[in-house]
Amino acid sequence: MYALFEEAGKFMAGRVLSEAEASSQVELDSGKRVKVKAANILIKFEKPAPAELMAQAAAVAQTIELELAWEFAPEGEFSFADLARDYFSAEATLVQQAGALMRLFDAPHYFRRAGKGRFKKAPAEILQQALAAIEKKKVILQQIADWSAELAAGRCPAPIREQLFKILFRPDKNAPEYKAVVEASRATHLPPLALLQQAGAIESPYQFHWQRFLLDNFPKGTAFPPLQAPPITEALPLAPVQAYSIDDSQTTEIDDALSVQGLGTGTVVLGVHIAAPGLVVLPGSPIDQVGRSRLSTVYMPGYKITMLPDDVVQGYTLSEGRACPAVSLYVTLDEATLEIRGSETKIERVPIAANLRHDQLDTLITAEWLENPDFEHQNGTLPSPIGRDVLTFLYRLAKDLKAKREVVRGKPENFNRPDYNFRLVGNDGNVPSGDEQVQITTRQRGSPLDLIVAEAMILANSTWGSWMAELGVPGIYRSQASMAPGVKVRMGTKALPHAGIGVKSYAWSTSPLRRYTDLVNQWQIIACARHGKTAALAAPFKPKDAELFSIISAFDAAYSAYNGYQAGMERFWTLKYLEQQGITELVATTFKEGYGGSWLVRADELPLVFPVLGAQGLTRGARLRVKLGEIDEISLDVNGTVIERLDVAPAPVDETDGDEEEVSAGPIAIAVDVNEADAGAGDNSAS
Repeated sequence: MYALFEEAGKFMAGRVLSEAEASSQVELDSGKRVKVKAANILIKFEKPAPAELMAQAAAVAQTIELELAWEFAPEGEFSFADLARDYFSAEATLVQQAGALMRLFDAPHYFRRAGKGRFKKAPAEILQQALAAIEKKKVILQQIADWSAELAAGRCPAPIREQLFKILFRPDKNAPEYKAVVEASRATHLPPLALLQQAGAIESPYQFHWQRFLLDNFPKGTAFPPLQAPPITEALPLAPVQAYSIDDSQTTEIDDALSVQGLGTGTVVLGVHIAAPGLVVLPGSPIDQVGRSRLSTVYMPGYKITMLPDDVVQGYTLSEGRACPAVSLYVTLDEATLEIRGSETKIERVPIAANLRHDQLDTLITAEWLENPDFEHQNGTLPSPIGRDVLTFLYRLAKDLKAKREVVRGKPENFNRPDYNFRLVGNDGNVPSGDEQVQITTRQRGSPLDLIVAEAMILANSTWGSWMAELGVPGIYRSQASMAPGVKVRMGTKALPHAGIGVKSYAWSTSPLRRYTDLVNQWQIIACARHGKTAALAAPFKPKDAELFSIISAFDAAYSAYNGYQAGMERFWTLKYLEQQGITELVATTFKEGYGGSWLVRADELPLVFPVLGAQGLTRGARLRVKLGEIDEISLDVNGTVIERLDVAPAPVDETDGDEEEVSAGPIAIAVDVNEADAGAGDNSAS
């Protein structure tokens, strides 16, 4: 005797070896023996052989018209044998019954299963919906096949082009566009990105990078909701100073300014004045919510995405010709020894005498001009309202502060490599197209104006960080346990030393219009200035406040992503510069050995790091002439081959930035705006 039974949603047939009340032992054609529950046995028969029955039943099943079978089926519950007798004849054969079973089982949209071998026909309205869905699926499957064929032929269908970035970076794996790319990728044995490039889906490499960044970080776009900056109406005292900001010409968010009082008296007071949005932009306010969602301004060549709307920024920025509300740190120094005698924080209005632009003044305000009173530039005197004596003092103080930090740091900060400035010719402030002519110029790191601003901001950030800790007010700190390889800069709420900078604590506080951590710290500093020893009770964030840790986590992730994108875009424009200038060879210096005789090299006159072959037997610091290979603006790849070695002895290598972090962060170093130097010289994670 044979039996046809259902097992795990499949029909099988075999010879019955033994039977019990609840189960039977059945041997399949393969020789395998299985134990089958009695309830799962649907048909018992003597002939034909199991394999023959299954084959014949499968053929009969395909002849059954489902629409007709649905019409014949009774309204109530029925068995497959009942339907076979209604559909074929009252004497339906064993094969016809088995065929009906298979057909009913495979058509759940027509017939619902009501038990082993029993069914019930679907209501008419449900059936119509199911049939419509099946037809729609057929259309979609055909569409996927058609799109896949087009991609394989080197053409990109419009729907796939429109979904390009979602397909590549945040795919809906059930979407037909995604499935078409996967199918075509399998058929052509090409990776999806290469396939789409070949099909012409990526018209602009720049837009590829830009849209990917937006998808990851600004999925709802970069537009701001309607916001109005609340005015600072508090009656603040007017500071008896004339303050000056020093920024790049493209800077619109002027956070900081400096003042000097008492020159020639033996006691000098340095003022570091920071824009004070924290006086009226309060935690939880609409502006705060926008700032917290963005966390930082995003910089890139030719464009930036600000943390706050420009209308809001202009309400608090330190614009020249105005007395601007500010949080001011006054540091009292001995004019001769530059010893710090004390510090004081005030909330006040500060007259801003001028917004100086370092890119316009760097060639005039040189170290020689500042250190030699008799030196004058051939092209005239400094066209600036700030006195030479003030700049000379600030430069002397900056050098002294730097030297003292280097003692703590354990080694000097070297600025052998320049910063690079990118200018896109004809760009009017809109998102670049990627085809602009790019100009790359150098600015030596550690120039006098850079040093003045950087050291003043480090002094303010470290002083305020220590002050908050003394008063028991938590803040957001950056720390580094040591400068040993692999020891990273970390963010936390405790005032710990920053070995890379050489200070006992470091809290970003000087860019509240551009970094959310600085705005948070400004709220805490304002509480300290107003409440003194009871500030811990009045500050918005209390010790061990979970919100602070949440902010740190979100900021760390966003800031890393933003810096990574900036690095990528600077590399993009550097590669574009090579193409536009027809540069096929470069002079470069080795700095990290790879595998198989390869080295990572750094171009001597461009912000470009890339691998080269043919550099076996070299050492770190060797200068080479390198022939460049093919440039890929999508992957941002370029490599080179050594043509000749240009030196015998290794050249000195600038180790200030920590090559390991630089390479891991991206293919090139990030060129930071001068006021971003308040991130701290030597703060690897910021530079």
